[in-house]
Amino acid sequence: MRPMFALLLLALLCATVANVNSNGQDEDDADNDFAEFDEDFAEAHYDTMTAENADSSKEKVETQKPRVVESDEDDDGLVENEDEFEHFQDEEEFEGYDATDAKEPAVDPKAVPKLTIPNIPLHFRTHWDSYWMEMLMVAGLMAYFANFFAGKAKNARLAQLWFSTHKALLDENFALVGDDGKTENENPGLNKESESLYTLWCSGRTCCEGMLVELKMIKRQDLVSLVAGLMRPQLDQAQIKIELTRNVMDSFVFAVGSKKTITKVFKEYTDLNKFCSLVSKPEERYNVPNGFGVLSEIPEGTSAILESRVITALNKYQSYIDYLHISDQFSGPIQQEEGNNLKQPETKAVLLAGFNLPKHAEMETVKPLLLLIFYLMERLKTYRMSKEGKAKADKNRLRVEEEFLKSTHAARAEAAAQRREDKRKQEKERVLAEEDPEKQRRWELKEQKRQAKKNAPKMKRLAVKSL
Repeated sequence: MRPMFALLLLALLCATVANVNSNGQDEDDADNDFAEFDEDFAEAHYDTMTAENADSSKEKVETQKPRVVESDEDDDGLVENEDEFEHFQDEEEFEGYDATDAKEPAVDPKAVPKLTIPNIPLHFRTHWDSYWMEMLMVAGLMAYFANFFAGKAKNARLAQLWFSTHKALLDENFALVGDDGKTENENPGLNKESESLYTLWCSGRTCCEGMLVELKMIKRQDLVSLVAGLMRPQLDQAQIKIELTRNVMDSFVFAVGSKKTITKVFKEYTDLNKFCSLVSKPEERYNVPNGFGVLSEIPEGTSAILESRVITALNKYQSYIDYLHISDQFSGPIQQEEGNNLKQPETKAVLLAGFNLPKHAEMETVKPLLLLIFYLMERLKTYRMSKEGKAKADKNRLRVEEEFLKSTHAARAEAAAQRREDKRKQEKERVLAEEDPEKQRRWELKEQKRQAKKNAPKMKRLAVKSL
């Protein structure tokens, strides 16, 4: 009984082992489903290779191992273990490449050149010619500032020299010389308006409100102006403006001076442009020097001013006298937009003069010209025109006023219409503010009548004489 049981167990064990072996072989066959495809692919690839690479390719196919795929129970995907640098081991990737060429040649340490740094001189010492533009600019700036301080000092010196030369004469004729508008003036004298303009105000004299002296120097502090002055020469000037007391002089306008200046002031000043005319051949008519022009409104007044003493001064100081301008209707330069001025400009009686200063700073030479100004002031104070001259002067002023009214008629009519319209608007606002229906009704009726009268055709009346 026991031998039979042992044989039965042995047979059962053998059957179990055979079953296990058959199952393992089936799994191996299932896992290697692509083995047959790999062998067919290797054989086809091997047949198409060239003769010189057949051995190496066959050895590669035979020695190539199938990739091992590891399955991860936790992950659904597959992870392939591949070598990143496997392509460097492929000889076909480097076909025609000789490994001996990759070796670097041996370097002889004695053949390596030695680097030496030369001693280069400083850039500014050897290449000054590269900065010629900068050097010119610096030289120009230095010349400009040097000329600025030199010209400024010279203008101040000339102005002070003129004042010191004429101060005694000014003190004799004016009570106050050098007023600067301050309550306490410790150092009365010239007022510096700019580097080339100095002013002096004098007051305290009969027959005038005051005298303003402007010393207009050449712009010596400006190098550009000096260069421009080489083409158009300029001179230092003393311009005098005296405001005469009202009703001191009679009504006339007059000017005398160099032809160039007279032509200029005739175009610039309103009184000369509207009242005066240019005298033809003034040398023969008034004995003025050659090169002088005369603007005259009334010949009687011009002859009274250009008497023997004045003519003598004009001939003696011809190079220093630029112009003399006497007017009772002076209103300044001509306004460009006269249509907007609904009122005539305010006028005043003045005595204007412009004198050229000597080039060599000899201020004593032009001192008599200030005496000429004082003489003209006294002459204007005592001179009286005839009735015919006064009538002609009044007629000229009435003509200028009528011309002004005609030129501004449209503007004045428009301004008057605007004033009436503003007045009606104010009246309407006042009536509406009272909230009285009766007053508003009466105002509307009045406004309707006015509009009807305005729109009605105008009738012309004819006067018929009775027989």
